[in-house]
Amino acid sequence: MTEVLTARPSMPAAIAALRSALAGGLDPSADPARGVVPVPSGQFLLMPAFWGAYAGVKVATVAPGNPALGRPRIQGEYLLLDGPTLTPLALLDGVALTSVRTAAVSALAVDCLAPPDASRLVVFGTGPQAASHIEALRSVRSVREVVVVGRSPSRTAEFAAACDARVGTAADVASADLVACCTTSPTPLFDGALVRDSAVVVAVGSHEPHVREVDSALAARATVVVEAVETALREAGDVVLAVSDGALAASELVPLSEVVRGVAALGVGPRLFKSVGMAWEDLVVAATTYEAARGESR
Repeated sequence: MTEVLTARPSMPAAIAALRSALAGGLDPSADPARGVVPVPSGQFLLMPAFWGAYAGVKVATVAPGNPALGRPRIQGEYLLLDGPTLTPLALLDGVALTSVRTAAVSALAVDCLAPPDASRLVVFGTGPQAASHIEALRSVRSVREVVVVGRSPSRTAEFAAACDARVGTAADVASADLVACCTTSPTPLFDGALVRDSAVVVAVGSHEPHVREVDSALAARATVVVEAVETALREAGDVVLAVSDGALAASELVPLSEVVRGVAALGVGPRLFKSVGMAWEDLVVAATTYEAARGESR
């Protein structure tokens, strides 16, 4: 019988599992391409993956008009399967899984790329991903100050108070050690020239090639790390548009797996991690959550 797992995945366990999977040889470029079907109210997403003893698929929807109706913008479920037989094993909340795995991948990148003493975090956004990123980045660095930048003054103030943070502006990136972009903005959130050479920026807001949260000025200065090069060139607007502008060469993109394994050549200047969210991440975190619920460990 398929188990229904209601517990939210553990952030520290998710970060550790993603690190272990990449260090152990998991190849993100082997992921099937995300299935995206436009529908009148938004998008229907299908994300299958196979890894080790497990397989799985996330079925999700993106409905931009939902927040105005009091419903989540993203909804979905995750079905975890036994790898050899493809027998269903467990059903997980796709929204909770996405929230944790996205921030966990960002935290893994930050842990590999940021100075050990990075302590000042600027977060763009006030939604679930912004909250998850604050939690995740606090788990890999001793973050002493969090600054939140949002569109709605009242919502931003409320969110900042809940996260023990203060409200700021885009100009705060000039003194940030870490910047997390967790929005649905189709255009850059700040001037990339303001980012310090020692800073790490993560951008997770989109998997569409025509929108971006960071500008070409930052991409031109930064070491740009991605989950998988081919996927980034297909889905990551922050990368696609910078390449189109001539600010970034596709050959300069650095796979996260090489960073985790310590074989990547990292240049001077800022580091930018652009994530589009991939199916292998869902599967690794879902499998780890399933094993934890059963009292198993890798």
